[in-house]
Amino acid sequence: MVTDNLLIAQLRHVLRETDFEFLGPRYVGKVRDNYERGWTRIIVTTDRLSCFDVVVTTIPFKGQVLNQMAAYWFERTKDIVDNHVIDVPDPNVMVVRSCEILPVEVIVRAYLAGSAWRDYQAGKAISGVRLPPALKASQKLPQPIITPSTKAPKGSHDEPIAEEEILARRLVTEKLWHEVREVSLALFAAAEREVAGRGLILVDTKYEFGLLDGKLVLVDEIHTLDSSRYWVAQTYEEKFLKGELPEMLDKEPTRQWLLSQGYKGEGPVPHFSDEHRVMIARHYVDSYQRITGLEFKPEGGDVLSRVEQRLREYC
Repeated sequence: MVTDNLLIAQLRHVLRETDFEFLGPRYVGKVRDNYERGWTRIIVTTDRLSCFDVVVTTIPFKGQVLNQMAAYWFERTKDIVDNHVIDVPDPNVMVVRSCEILPVEVIVRAYLAGSAWRDYQAGKAISGVRLPPALKASQKLPQPIITPSTKAPKGSHDEPIAEEEILARRLVTEKLWHEVREVSLALFAAAEREVAGRGLILVDTKYEFGLLDGKLVLVDEIHTLDSSRYWVAQTYEEKFLKGELPEMLDKEPTRQWLLSQGYKGEGPVPHFSDEHRVMIARHYVDSYQRITGLEFKPEGGDVLSRVEQRLREYC
């Protein structure tokens, strides 16, 4: 059982970063530290929390939640598309096959929320997609849409890009892009059906793909709380009709809090109190259990030392 006392105690053990020289060169992402080892890659999911492409704080057990949720969904969707997972030797670690990463990410949206809603309010197209007029925040779209973005270099923001521009710039071939579209919609539909059975709505999600021996492979993460929005179905309609925000199981409440502080990814990051960090940790743990239907079994204590020991044994 994950008690508040456990979450408070874990504040001093959050996994901020790794630097395992015995694994070789390190690439640091917003949340994950990556180590290339020949044809494999070791991914360590830290407790860093990123919003607006900026690391804003650390959250107890967040890395474990994300890594185990990604592992869950990779396993559940492997019949739709192959993925890069080889092994999960630690709750915070995934060993994967190295792939040639495609230069675009795919976001599938079934509802008007987040950055899409903000762009819509401003009268902008969403990755080249023009939506019907007079839509409201959190409204279900006539059908899911795909809104791609380019993969930005470290320190930069991902940029929306229209499908036509992807093909015009030859970022991927037309044949490959059609496969990416088809697989993305199939992945979304499968997860949508599954979480509906748990009383939840999959609002939108991000997918990243790579090529392995010329074959399309799903990489990075899938249907996690950082890459997806989930709402509670039971209260959605009532809140939508009242113009209220849906009941959320993802990291959108943190984004909304940052926006309320006037923060949009630039300038000093607002202070996160320990109480606030524990509240977010509780949110992540509870959401994991509702989305997967599994009990979360925390591995507390010194995460950095545990991960290092297991990787030394594994490698």
